[in-house]
Amino acid sequence: MSPAPVIIAIDGRSGSGKTTLAIELAARLREHHKVSLFHLEDIYPGWNGLTAGIERYATTVLSPLRRGEPAEWVSWDWERHYDGEIRTTRPAEIVLVEGVGAAAEAARPLLDAVIWADSSASDRRARALSRDGETYEPFWDQWAAQEAQWLAADDVPGRADVHVLNRADGTAPDDVLLALQYLPALAPALLPELAARDGLQLRAERIDAEPEAALLFETLFGGSAHAVWLDSSLNPAGLAPQSAERSRFSILADDGGRFGQAVRHSSGLTRVSAGQATVTIDGPFFRWLDGVWGRPALRAPEGFPCEFTLGWLGYLGYELKRETGGNDVPAPTPDACLIFAGRAVVLDHAEGAAWLLALDTPDAGDWLRSARAAVAASVSSSAAGSGPAAAPDGPAADRSPMPGSPASRAAAPHFTARDAEAVYKAKVSKAQREIAEGNTYEVCLTTALTATATAGTCGTDPWQTYLQLRGRNPAPFASYLRFGELTVASTSPERFLQIGEDGRMRAEPIKGTRRRDPDPGADTALRQELESSAKDRAENIMIVDLLRNDLSHFAVPGSVAVSRLCAIESYATVHQMVSTIDARLRPGMPRAEAVAACFPAGSMTGAPKVSTMAILDRLEAAPRGVYSGAIGYFSLNGSADLAVAIRTLVTTAPGDGTAELSLGVGGAVTADSTPQEEYEEIRTKAFGVLSALGTAFPEG
Repeated sequence: MSPAPVIIAIDGRSGSGKTTLAIELAARLREHHKVSLFHLEDIYPGWNGLTAGIERYATTVLSPLRRGEPAEWVSWDWERHYDGEIRTTRPAEIVLVEGVGAAAEAARPLLDAVIWADSSASDRRARALSRDGETYEPFWDQWAAQEAQWLAADDVPGRADVHVLNRADGTAPDDVLLALQYLPALAPALLPELAARDGLQLRAERIDAEPEAALLFETLFGGSAHAVWLDSSLNPAGLAPQSAERSRFSILADDGGRFGQAVRHSSGLTRVSAGQATVTIDGPFFRWLDGVWGRPALRAPEGFPCEFTLGWLGYLGYELKRETGGNDVPAPTPDACLIFAGRAVVLDHAEGAAWLLALDTPDAGDWLRSARAAVAASVSSSAAGSGPAAAPDGPAADRSPMPGSPASRAAAPHFTARDAEAVYKAKVSKAQREIAEGNTYEVCLTTALTATATAGTCGTDPWQTYLQLRGRNPAPFASYLRFGELTVASTSPERFLQIGEDGRMRAEPIKGTRRRDPDPGADTALRQELESSAKDRAENIMIVDLLRNDLSHFAVPGSVAVSRLCAIESYATVHQMVSTIDARLRPGMPRAEAVAACFPAGSMTGAPKVSTMAILDRLEAAPRGVYSGAIGYFSLNGSADLAVAIRTLVTTAPGDGTAELSLGVGGAVTADSTPQEEYEEIRTKAFGVLSALGTAFPEG
């Protein structure tokens, strides 16, 4: 008796290319494994034999193979239309079974993974008849009816681990093999494939040029369904050292190329799309993240100054708090959206250079040539003065929409507040009662503004909206994320958490905000008022203490330190109070769990975190979604840099010319808060995004 094999079923309707997919997948697996292959077409007892064939297959083939024993089974003679010879399928390290019904209900308990192959009805018929010719044509409708009846009672596609759109262009086997590596049940068997992925090499080129970032992104990734621009839209020249460090690099990437992938996580299910294949993994998001990112796998090239060496980019939504002590609240948007970038452009605004990064794959050379050309074409536009926005030398509160901008040539969307003014003020008072009762010290109460943008209304084009937003409100952690119909446009000034390749950790919470004023004297007075405010300092220091605790869970003892406390930073529309907490990650600690220990950002919850999140669930009575989560990257060298998702517009555009817009706003409530001041604070924080859309905070 042999050890029990890993058994993978490839199922799908007739003509979906299962046989070719199985043969090519087996060829790839045979590089590292002994593989056995079984075709169900050899066992169906005739053109009416789907149900009987499934039963024969489950009892005489799968059951003995599952035990590690050879399977002896009666074949079907399609020429004589009768039982044929007895055949034997021997167990191997990996067994692939393919055919209609390979993953039927009777078979599933005996399988380790299920792949569902699909293609259009016209392609399936053409393939099946091309393969079997005139023999099959008279029976096509009869067999299709059996398939339909079987699938009506047995939802195999809904229970499959991997789905693949098989276009017969040669990409499906590689996509499926990559997807299978994410399944925990297969990980031990696919260790050689996983090790090969860890052995990837990085190709890097430096170009001494300053391309116009928006044009470069549009040229390289404008047609990509999934793309990310982590856009340091502040020019670091003239900024204070810490502000300059946060504003030095921009990253532009999509999920194209050989290893490109897109990820969506919702309520405990992670779906990873690799080319035409999609794999679904059941389990916590941070556990999945640790598996794909937790071990450094790629070092930075010589002379490369940025920590990002390709990897995962996107957002983590606030509702991931279910994994970090918060309640389970479903959201209409995914709890996380990421892409894996196997190629990217990194702009170094300090040195005036563009770095091209690509994993060393067969398609890397072509992409590098295209990227070089795109950088060259974008340089002339940059020279015209449309590069990173200059550091603000004054407030943007008096700026009118720029000529030709969306806000000046299209009607403004009308926003509605989830909480009217009186309702929000009442919630502030309820939060203060929780504080008075000793249930919390500080409550970061939020609400949301929503609008429907219709044809002719500003906001239906997320790309143009973001360009307007970054022009009016530049920020060190601005970002534009496109995930199909979902787009995130953010001008966040706040770093949530940075983890360096060497284990350095840094959090930079913001608590305390004042609006900018067009009058220089009044603007200076507002800044000084914030700097001297005992209430705002108390808010900030409470969050600093919370983050010191969060970081300490995975930090080297004694390494947690506050290097900057209650400093004032000025942006285009607001003055903000910022602190910096540093620590060092203990060697060998899981990096994704270190992120989870700090998530969500304490500046968006209050303190103590877990009990305050429960209070917020009751007060807000709605999910936050993307807002107050985190946006950034998880690099292949083990580093990460994440911003707090504030000043963030979330757009869902179904493709019919309309768009649903959502903007979250909030502020910290303490015992010294006044409801009116808290309401004015959310108006101030919303101004930068709303003004870019040519609209104002809703009254009432």
